[in-house]
Amino acid sequence: MSTQDRLTDALYGLGWSTVKKLPEPVAVRLGRTIADLAWKQRGKGVQRLESNYARVVPGASPERLAELSRAGMRSYLRYWMESFRLPAWSKERIEGGFVAKDLHYLTEGLAAGKGVILALPHLANWDLAGAWVTTKLGIPFTTVAERLKPETLYDRFVAYREGLGMEVLPHSGGTAFGTLARRLRDGGLVCLVADRDLSASGVEVGFFGDTARMPAGPALLAQQTGALLLPVTLWYDDSPVMRGCVHPPVEVPESGTRAEKTSVMTQALADAFASGIADHPEDWHMLQRLWLADLDPAKGSS
Repeated sequence: MSTQDRLTDALYGLGWSTVKKLPEPVAVRLGRTIADLAWKQRGKGVQRLESNYARVVPGASPERLAELSRAGMRSYLRYWMESFRLPAWSKERIEGGFVAKDLHYLTEGLAAGKGVILALPHLANWDLAGAWVTTKLGIPFTTVAERLKPETLYDRFVAYREGLGMEVLPHSGGTAFGTLARRLRDGGLVCLVADRDLSASGVEVGFFGDTARMPAGPALLAQQTGALLLPVTLWYDDSPVMRGCVHPPVEVPESGTRAEKTSVMTQALADAFASGIADHPEDWHMLQRLWLADLDPAKGSS
C-alpha cells in the first residue's frame, strides 16, 4: 500500500472512530467549519461543483454560483458527518432522521410481490435513507459499491453499510448484475446510485441541456426481472431531518429493442433526477465531471 493510500485510510478511520463520538451540535459545527475552509481554498472539487451548478442553474451570476458552491460544500460535509455518526445513532434517531413523500409506490410494489429498484442521484445522504429503510421499514436491500483504493478503505465502506443492514456487492467482477436480478425475482429490494457512468456501457441521456452518461443497470434489471423501477430524490432543509420523494414508476416501453427500451427508461430516470436536483441544487454532491462535453476525450474520465 502506498503512503498516500495509508494516509487516506487512516483519515477515514479517524473520522469513523472520532466524529461519531462527538455531540451532534459539535459535529454539525465541525462539518460546517471544514466545508467553509475547503470552499475558501477553491480546490478542483469546489471548482467542478461550481461548474456543474452553472449547468443546473443557467444564467446564474458568479455571485450566485459562489453561494451555491458554498452551500453545496456544507451539504456535502453534512453528508460525511452524518455518515461517520450513523453507526452510533439510536434506532429512534435513524427513524426520526428522514421523512419520505409518496412512499406508497415502494410499499405497494413490494406488497404485490414484485421486486423494486430504487434509483437515486448523489443527492443529500443516500446512506441515511438506506438506514431508514432497513430500520424504520424493516426492509433489507442489496446495493453495489465501487471498489475504492486502497482496498482497506473499500472494506471500511462495506463494513459500514453492512452494519446499517445493507447487502453490499462489489461493482467490479461481473457477478453483481446476476445477484441483483436474483434478489429482485425473489421479490426483494435493490437500491442503486445511478446518476454517473463513464464506462462504455453507459447510456447517453439529455441532462440539463447537454449530454451525459448514466448506468444502464436499473433499466436492464427492470426489463429482465419485471421489477418496479422507482426514481428517488433527497434533500436537506434547515432542520436535522432529511426529506425525500419516491417518484412514479418508470415503465418499460411496450415496443422497441432492448437497447431502445433501456435508452427511454434511463432518460426517464435522468428527467426525474433533474427535477429533484433543480429544486435543491446545493444538495447534489457532484464534484466530478459528468457531461460528455466536460470530459477529456482522450481519457474518458475526470
